[in-house]
Amino acid sequence: MTMKIDRRTLLKAGGALTAASVVPAWAQAKPTLRFAAVFSDKDIRADMVRMLAKDVGGFATIEPFYGGTLFKQGTELVALQRDNLELGNVAPQDISKQMPSWSVLTSAYTFRDANHILAFFGSPLGNQMKKEAEDKLRVKILGPTFYGTRQVGLRPKKKINTPADMAGIKLRMPPGDAWQLLGRSLGANPTPMAYAETYTGLQTGAIDGQDNPLPNVENMKFYEVLSQIVLTSHLVAFDVLTMSLKSWNALGAARQKELQAATDKALAWNIDHHLQREKELADKFKKDGLEVYTPDIAAFRAHAQKVYLESPEAKEWAPGILEKIFAIK
Repeated sequence: MTMKIDRRTLLKAGGALTAASVVPAWAQAKPTLRFAAVFSDKDIRADMVRMLAKDVGGFATIEPFYGGTLFKQGTELVALQRDNLELGNVAPQDISKQMPSWSVLTSAYTFRDANHILAFFGSPLGNQMKKEAEDKLRVKILGPTFYGTRQVGLRPKKKINTPADMAGIKLRMPPGDAWQLLGRSLGANPTPMAYAETYTGLQTGAIDGQDNPLPNVENMKFYEVLSQIVLTSHLVAFDVLTMSLKSWNALGAARQKELQAATDKALAWNIDHHLQREKELADKFKKDGLEVYTPDIAAFRAHAQKVYLESPEAKEWAPGILEKIFAIK
């Protein structure tokens, strides 16, 4: 039996196929962007991700994985580079492992506050360093994810005024040379430990303290196993929201522009909410019975900068870069 096919049907089918071939990939199938981070789903940054997911929901689905459940702390960058992950919260310390010149951005007392970080990334110097990292690492950096100013929280009740008082203190730091250098710059004995293990480490006495912004101390309930918080304000903390280059390129120019605009909005919201929460938490922890006080910041700054400038990492810094960063308004 021979089946007759109407010529008009064939023309319609051919036209449909031709139209499909010129429709951009993102319009044919909405991509799923898996997002990996070590912070919890109760973190302010998780709300930031939810805001971003809503704003880009018309053309992409963001699927979040919190608490290091998809990739462990420090492995997100490599996962992005290998196209095993689409979107991640990457510590600049992890970038500096592959690109030592970035270690200047992880050094103590480099940035004054969150707005200084934003101004840096929007400056010619910041754009230059970002492009160098993108070209070398083959990823797309969308912007800085501020998460507060790092303060020292201790289990023992020893009074801390200068870095000399930190001698012998086992201070939990994330794994990696850049983090250990930060711990040493405070005068402490840095002890590498995963973020998720820190509460138990404090509880058992395996470590004497940790350094994190106050919102993290609240989210992870570290305050339950601390006696004091020393407001060293040694690092204005940020990660970088980073995308795999393959996923970025697949969006096309128009969607890239939309994603970047939505990201900028979410990052600004995140800064405002972190700053507000930090002010509230200092008072809250005092009311909860913790001793909260400010040490000799000038002594901590002088000691930290001396340690950094004498370190092998500083040899990788561009000449005069610290002064250029300090001068950014």
